[in-house]
Amino acid sequence: MVQISSEKSPVKNYKKTGIVAAVALAVAVLGVWAVSALNSNTSAPVAEVIEEISEDAANGANLRIAVIRMDAIQAEANALKDLRSQKEKYENKLRDELTSRQKKLEKEKAEIEKSQDVLSQEALQRRVVDYQNKVTKLQRDLTERAQSIEVSYQKALNDIQAKHLDPIIEGVIAKKKLSLVIDGRMARIGSDSKNLDITDEVVKALDKKVSKFKMDAPKGF
Repeated sequence: MVQISSEKSPVKNYKKTGIVAAVALAVAVLGVWAVSALNSNTSAPVAEVIEEISEDAANGANLRIAVIRMDAIQAEANALKDLRSQKEKYENKLRDELTSRQKKLEKEKAEIEKSQDVLSQEALQRRVVDYQNKVTKLQRDLTERAQSIEVSYQKALNDIQAKHLDPIIEGVIAKKKLSLVIDGRMARIGSDSKNLDITDEVVKALDKKVSKFKMDAPKGF
């Protein structure tokens, strides 16, 4: 079944170097394995491995095909618009809070710089360490809370798909006796394609079934 995709969050400015590095390493390992496997002489001939496959295939004359544009559903369906609005409110709240905390840290930094000639070296060092700990905590808080927004949003997307959208698409498939539904984002549609795109019908049905969907409050909110 085609999936609703999660859009990128504008507040997600935090780094994921560790995750990216791990993924890159995993891909590299898989690439080495793939090359090794391709170079192996132990694989069975194609004729042998497909021997059990049936010669039957779908007949073009009997096929009933439709296209559905999941990006359009995500942009136009009321429940998904509402969900996106909730996400943006959490992101704005986080952004405002972080801006306020950053200003406090900037003020504290300026005070430390002014006190360099007044405090002892030991006292100055303690203030610098305390300041650095606060900066680290702010960065960690940004990462964790921004991630929690994305987790809650993605869970809500999955719930809408599983509880509401998938049953509607399956119902449309049954009602229209469709053989195949293609994601319109990967399809090229000609001008003579009447009744091929079922996106608008699915959006209308989804709006009737659910117009609002509350996402779980992210951790830290």
